[in-house]
Amino acid sequence: MDPVSFQLGTKNQWSWLVRLLSNDPEWLSAKVKFFLPNVDLSSWNKATDPTQRVLLQLRELHTQGLATWQAFIHCVCMELEVPLELEVPLLSTWGHGDGFPNPLKTGEGSQPEPQLHRGLKRPHQSCGSSPQLKQSRKQQLELAKRYLQLLRTSAQQRYGGKLPGPGQPLTLQQAYVPTILQWSRATAPFDSQEGAIMGSPKAEDGTDVSIQDLFNSRADKGPRVTVLLGKAGMGKTTLTHWLCQKWADGQLDRFQALFLFEFRQLNLITDVLTLPQLLFDLYLSPEAGPDAVFQYLEENANGVLLIFDGLEEALHPCSSRETVGPEVTGPALALFSGLCRGTLLPGCRVMATSRPGKLPDCLPTEAAMIHMWGFDGPRVEEYVGRFFSTQQSQEAALAELRANRRLRSMCVVPALCRVACLCLHRLLPDISPGQSVALLPTVTQSYAQMVLALSPQGHRAATSLMGLGEVALRGLETGKVIFSAGDIPPSVMAFGATLGLLTSFCICTSPREQETGYAFTHLSLQEFLAALHLMASPKVDKDTLARHITLNSRWVLRTKARLGLFDHLPIFLAGLASCACRPFLSDLTQRGPAWVVTKQATVIQALKKLAIRRLTGPKVVELCHCVGETQEPELASLMARSLPYQLPFHNFPLTYADLAALTNILSHRDGPIHLDFEGCPLEPCCPEALEGCGQVENLSFKSRRCGDAFAEALSRSLPTMGSLKKLGLAGSKITARGIHHLLQALPLCPHLEEVSFQNNQLKDQEVLNIMEVLPCLPQLRKLDLSHNSVSISTLLYLTKVAVTCPTIRMLQVRKADLIILLSPPAETAAELRGAPDLQGNANQRKEVQSRSLVLRLQKCQLTVCHVEMLIAQLRAGPHLEEVDLSGNQLENEGCRLMAEAASRLHITRKLDLSDNRLSVAGAHCVLRAVSSCRNLADLHISLMHKTVVLTFAPELEQQEGIQERAVLLDSLMLQVPSELPQCSPRIRLTHCGLQAEHLDQLCTALGGSFSLGHLDLSGNALGDKGAAQLAQWLPGLGTLQSLNLSENGLSLDTVFSLAQCFSTVQWVLHLDISFESQCVILRGDRRARGLPTAGSLPEFPAGAQISGFGQHCVPRSFCLRECRPEPQNLIHLYETLKKCPGPLEVKLSCVVLSDQSLDTLLGHLPWLPQLRLLQLSQTPLSPRSPLLLAHLFSLCPRVQKVDFRSLHDVTLYFRASKEQKGGCCGRFTGCGLSQKHAEPLCELLGKCEDIGQLDLSANQLGDDGLRCLLQCLPQLPISGSLNLSDNNISQESVLCLMETLPSCPRVREASVKLGSEQSFWIYFSGQEETGKTLRLEECSLGPEHVRRLAAGLSQAWQLTELTLSRCGLGLEDLTVLLRLARRPEGLLSLRVEELWIGRAELLTLLQVCTQAAGNITEISISETQQQLCVQLKFPRQENTEAVALRLAHCDLETHHSPLTRQLMETCTWLRQLSLSQVNLCHTSSLLLRSFLPLLCTLRTFRLASSCASSEGLAHLASGLSHCHHLEELDLSNNQLGEEGSKVLMRLLEGKRWLKRLDLSHFPLGDSTLAVLTQGLSHMTLLQSLCLSRNSIGDIGCYHLSKTLKAATSLKELSLSHNQIGDTGAQHLAAILSRLPELRKIDLSANGISPAGGVRLAESLALCKQLEELMLGCNALGDPTALGLARGLPPYLRVLHLRSSCLGPEGVLSLGQALDGCPHLEEISLAENSLAGQVPQFCRGLPVLRQIDLASCEIDDQAAKPLASSFVLCPALEEILLSWNLLGDAVAAELAQVLPRMDRLKRVDLEKNRITAYGAWLLAEGLAQGSGIQAICLWNNHVAPDMAQRLQSQEPRLDFAFFPNQLQAPRGT
Repeated sequence: MDPVSFQLGTKNQWSWLVRLLSNDPEWLSAKVKFFLPNVDLSSWNKATDPTQRVLLQLRELHTQGLATWQAFIHCVCMELEVPLELEVPLLSTWGHGDGFPNPLKTGEGSQPEPQLHRGLKRPHQSCGSSPQLKQSRKQQLELAKRYLQLLRTSAQQRYGGKLPGPGQPLTLQQAYVPTILQWSRATAPFDSQEGAIMGSPKAEDGTDVSIQDLFNSRADKGPRVTVLLGKAGMGKTTLTHWLCQKWADGQLDRFQALFLFEFRQLNLITDVLTLPQLLFDLYLSPEAGPDAVFQYLEENANGVLLIFDGLEEALHPCSSRETVGPEVTGPALALFSGLCRGTLLPGCRVMATSRPGKLPDCLPTEAAMIHMWGFDGPRVEEYVGRFFSTQQSQEAALAELRANRRLRSMCVVPALCRVACLCLHRLLPDISPGQSVALLPTVTQSYAQMVLALSPQGHRAATSLMGLGEVALRGLETGKVIFSAGDIPPSVMAFGATLGLLTSFCICTSPREQETGYAFTHLSLQEFLAALHLMASPKVDKDTLARHITLNSRWVLRTKARLGLFDHLPIFLAGLASCACRPFLSDLTQRGPAWVVTKQATVIQALKKLAIRRLTGPKVVELCHCVGETQEPELASLMARSLPYQLPFHNFPLTYADLAALTNILSHRDGPIHLDFEGCPLEPCCPEALEGCGQVENLSFKSRRCGDAFAEALSRSLPTMGSLKKLGLAGSKITARGIHHLLQALPLCPHLEEVSFQNNQLKDQEVLNIMEVLPCLPQLRKLDLSHNSVSISTLLYLTKVAVTCPTIRMLQVRKADLIILLSPPAETAAELRGAPDLQGNANQRKEVQSRSLVLRLQKCQLTVCHVEMLIAQLRAGPHLEEVDLSGNQLENEGCRLMAEAASRLHITRKLDLSDNRLSVAGAHCVLRAVSSCRNLADLHISLMHKTVVLTFAPELEQQEGIQERAVLLDSLMLQVPSELPQCSPRIRLTHCGLQAEHLDQLCTALGGSFSLGHLDLSGNALGDKGAAQLAQWLPGLGTLQSLNLSENGLSLDTVFSLAQCFSTVQWVLHLDISFESQCVILRGDRRARGLPTAGSLPEFPAGAQISGFGQHCVPRSFCLRECRPEPQNLIHLYETLKKCPGPLEVKLSCVVLSDQSLDTLLGHLPWLPQLRLLQLSQTPLSPRSPLLLAHLFSLCPRVQKVDFRSLHDVTLYFRASKEQKGGCCGRFTGCGLSQKHAEPLCELLGKCEDIGQLDLSANQLGDDGLRCLLQCLPQLPISGSLNLSDNNISQESVLCLMETLPSCPRVREASVKLGSEQSFWIYFSGQEETGKTLRLEECSLGPEHVRRLAAGLSQAWQLTELTLSRCGLGLEDLTVLLRLARRPEGLLSLRVEELWIGRAELLTLLQVCTQAAGNITEISISETQQQLCVQLKFPRQENTEAVALRLAHCDLETHHSPLTRQLMETCTWLRQLSLSQVNLCHTSSLLLRSFLPLLCTLRTFRLASSCASSEGLAHLASGLSHCHHLEELDLSNNQLGEEGSKVLMRLLEGKRWLKRLDLSHFPLGDSTLAVLTQGLSHMTLLQSLCLSRNSIGDIGCYHLSKTLKAATSLKELSLSHNQIGDTGAQHLAAILSRLPELRKIDLSANGISPAGGVRLAESLALCKQLEELMLGCNALGDPTALGLARGLPPYLRVLHLRSSCLGPEGVLSLGQALDGCPHLEEISLAENSLAGQVPQFCRGLPVLRQIDLASCEIDDQAAKPLASSFVLCPALEEILLSWNLLGDAVAAELAQVLPRMDRLKRVDLEKNRITAYGAWLLAEGLAQGSGIQAICLWNNHVAPDMAQRLQSQEPRLDFAFFPNQLQAPRGT
């Protein structure tokens, strides 16, 4: 078409277009308003001709540009009924970008630029730069008036609008319903979290507020800045538009001017602004005089309201500098900051809206924060009623709403409510009456339904909808929410305008540039369309789609310049992944279902990964929304199962929709869950969402925003939560109204166990109402009403309720705390049924008293007048476990009344009257008042610490139940109970200021009805006078257990005078004094020994006293620490102690003790015959003190032991005068003894009659000192041992010892070790020893030492045994030693242990032996032990019989002839050859084959644990076959094959003289066993046969038994760890009676049951000589034990029945049979289930050394008699009681017997139930002088720190897993 024709064509189309639009002028006006939002339509309305009006509007649209005009043309064709002949030319001409002709240039000038405000003056150009004009006041007011009117007119045009036609919905502003508003303190600025001052002085956190309250006259007194916080869709922007509309209509008349800004538009301005530019250039410019208008606004700023919408969208950071003055420039946020802080337009009101999260720090701290919630039920119905214009549609819509719970929960969000209404508006007219609308159940589906419902009929919107989604996604990804016309294709824009999905408005990109902007009607709609594009577009792959499935935390940090535009995108993606959206997506994409399913599966898979992760509270809520949108039950179940048992939600807002989503997920959960909401702003109606949630077990709300409305909503949901056990509403604002609703709901919750209303606003009446509901809650255990307003009268009423209510166990009130603990009726009834009824009746009084109550009224301002009322209430009540009235104002009289009433109030544990203003006189009154109280256990009064506590002992009938009650209270209160009171009363009057003049009154009160156990008067001011006066009163106070006079200002003379109490007061046994710290304690028993210095060892009840512990002549103890005694002081002490009865122990710990004082002390010891122990601990002594103490042996013959551990620690033990004299012991260790002390020390010790043990270890003697001491050794009367370890000695001392031995006839053994730990022991005997032993270890002997050693051996002919272990001897050294060692006659055993011996060949070692100077009688070689043992006989002699044999075997192989000849010369008298753990090579076997036949004296041959080839075994067998006189043959544990076994078995032929045969662990097959039995049949002299671990079965045992019939000399038979079974046992039993000499039989681990065991028991009764019987690890059972008990061998020494399935019956019978057995040395009954029955030995076992009862399930009750019977076993050395159930009672019994068991070395108590108390008792027993080396206590009930403390005090207590290797002195 040529240009002319084109021009004419368009003119015709224009005419047709004008005629078409003239028929629908309203539609045209609406479109012009959309595309030109700021154009004034009133000027066009003045045209009377409709055609002219249409022409003007089209011209205005055409001038906006090509994009706007094309979008308009698409709207015309899409929405109007355009004829086809017109639609095609319109779209072909103006619907594409081919050209843009202007058909309107017919005689009219074109507009150069659009007019933004048609009808108004052009906006002022740069107000801030124009010069200020001087105008009169009148002109200024006129200009301001005109501008204010202009503002209203503009607001009416922008936000007003006429009502829609019939049947059309109202706009957002027209249908506006105010949402729920609440004051909030939740949000604070970045740099301040102190909270904010509320809008009204009376407004509290969480109070509901209306819109009128924000802007009424009273609000002027509050802050100028108000911030509305609300989630997306809550209607924040709608509220701002509604406010503008109301102001334009004149309803907000207190404001003259109102400005509304949106930060999404302000973000587009990059230039800096002044405040006038913000108001005039960006909002609305005055017609004239902008400076005058601004001046007027400044002067009347209190009438100016500025609203800023979308504060969270502010991108540009706020300036830190102050913005002062209107001319200062800055970004929009800086101007907002100046307005908020009052530096700009001071006095104006500022209102901002924002999503919850961190807000900019430009907000003042006093800004009023208001939470904006959604709709509740009434508001939803009101909105629906306003939305629909006709009565019929309103009723239909409300009916749909009420019938669909899911729809109701969705409509609580205003934006979603409008979406639902739009869907209903389109769908309701199309349904029949009575039919329901199929509204979709999720938010996503509702949006999809809305889009479909808004689409024009018959129009295919898929392409446009996809295009709109692409625009939406691109905007989200780039952070854009405002689009220009160029951002949106015209067809897409027309589609969005047609469906109402887009909105338009004027935007300013700078003060002088304005244009039209477009945005989606709501951000959530943009997110929905973006999600739709992601799901439907083929360009989006799976990875891209999965990346958008993320969870955003609600704890928003607005620190980055990026909007949170993706908050709802994952939710919409999840919703589109539901099956219900599959048809919608298929139609939209025009693809098959498979493609859609693949996309949806990607989303579901991403959600599954999130569902199993551990998420924070905000992310859990968002995930609940996502999962709910998918409508996938499997996914919901997966998430429900993955939620933790404790699900916390802290410090982020939660709405009804959030809790509804959570409830939906929890409905798929099987197990219970605990929900904890703390610090969360909660929508008042949100508890309704929990209705029917039966999975919630614990529900806790802690938020100041929860008020009465919240409580009312919660009360509607509580009865429907069937599993609820715990309810908490803490820190809320619940008042009487809210409590009223809750109390109606609580009785409908039968499973409630705990209710908390703490920190609310409850008054007395509300508390009383709550108490009335208690009987209706049968399972309630705890009620917390703390931090509410409760008066004293109400507290007393609560006390009355607690007394009368049978389920209340505790009432605790402390200041603001008020807690009530209850027990369910089932527990109470059970206790009542189990309560003792002594009278035989069950009246109500007995039932009430069987209950116990804890009453704590602390710091409640109670006075004397309240006490009488309280006593009257308690007197008629149940037993009181505890009454605590501390911190009140009872004073003396009130305390006296309570103390007098205590005995009548049935208090079983404690009465606490502390901090009640008690005086000294009041303390005496309380003391007199309780003097008649029989069950008083402890009275503690400390006026300094304001303590008054009375502790009571429970009555006999209550002692069993008191522990159970304590456990119940502990489980509820999580606090440690007080210790049980003691049986003997304890009176503690500490820090009360008592003086001597108070003692008369005090002793009068104490001498009443008291039976005192302990009296504590520490921390007073008695002084010397008071102490002396009290000492005179002591005999009249009865038998005390202790008296504490610490911190009373006593002098040393008074302390000494207290020692007279030993003779004047019978109960005083111990006087413990720490002088400098003023600790003075008198005690009557040893139970508390060591407690003052032991740290924090637990205080144990008196009921746990050790019965009989040390009662035989209990010693009195005088302990004085921290003193500086002079000689005259010690003389005074001696004079005082001389009068004391004995026995007596004196323990001194002196800061300084001179030699003169020590000499004085020691000099008076002979004159104290009652003295048993003197201890000087932590006392510095001089180096001369060891000599003074050594002199004491001769000075005082009663000295039994001197234990000088160091120069700070000395203990002396004395014998009683009536005891016979015996050997004494001296220990002088670590006291610095050197060479100069050796001679005088020996001179002093030589004066003693007998020294049993002398320990001089850890000193500094050195070689010289040791030589001097060894020279004096013959003169020392030592009969036991001498320890010289750790004295810095060398090899010289070793050689000196060797040289000294000939001159010491009583030395029997010496042992020296010079390694890292030096050891030097010499052991003596009472008479002259003919044989001596010397052991040298790690002595590093060189060649020169070896020669001296050999010379010493030649001189010390009494030395019969020498052991050299790891002394550095080489092969050559050993050769020299053997060659040089000579003596006239006798035997010498030489044992060498070196590493090279284990590597040397057998021939090499035998070659060394040939160098010996004497005849070798024994050779023993062990490669594993690296040991060579040789016994030499002197003088060397020739054996004539051996010579004859050598001549008879002259055909020896030449290769071995020289070595064989040498061996024959040296070993001609060889009797024993032992080869252990050797590798018998071919050469060695050849040598043995040649050598063995020549040994005519060989009687013993051992080849054990070795290996050899078959050929070598043949050589060995050949050699042994000629040894016909062998008496002992040991071939055990060798690595032999079957062939090798057969070879060795042949050598048994002809061994008729054999007495001992050991074939343990020998491979015995059937053929081998046959050979063995054949050989055994000829061994008539056999005495010992060991066949353990030989796999012998019942058949083999049968053949063996037949063979042993002839072995009448057999003494030992061992068949352990075989498989003989019952049959084999019966075969053996048949022959036992034919073995008269049998001494030992071992049949352990042979699978013998009671059938075989009983038969064995019958036969063993006939073995009268049997000494050792080992039948362990067989299932013998009680029948066998009973059989053994009936016929025990009379000489039985050892009995092993470990793990034999014995029961109580068999063990008791066996124990009775063993009792009194005179020869029994060892018993093992371990690993049998004795079930509390343990054998007791009433007659004793005199020689028993070991008893093993490990792992026998023995408890205290059974073990106590056994432990006490150990004293009847005086030879006992080891007791094994590990892995049992033993406790402190057994430890107490053992502690009694330990001092009386002299030979006991070890007690094993591992893995029992002994506590620190029991371990301490054992330490006390060890302290009595026991010789035990270790008590093993691993894995008992002792804390590690306590175990370490106890072990430091007593090292023999071993708590380690691996026992400590304590070295016992040899020869003791």
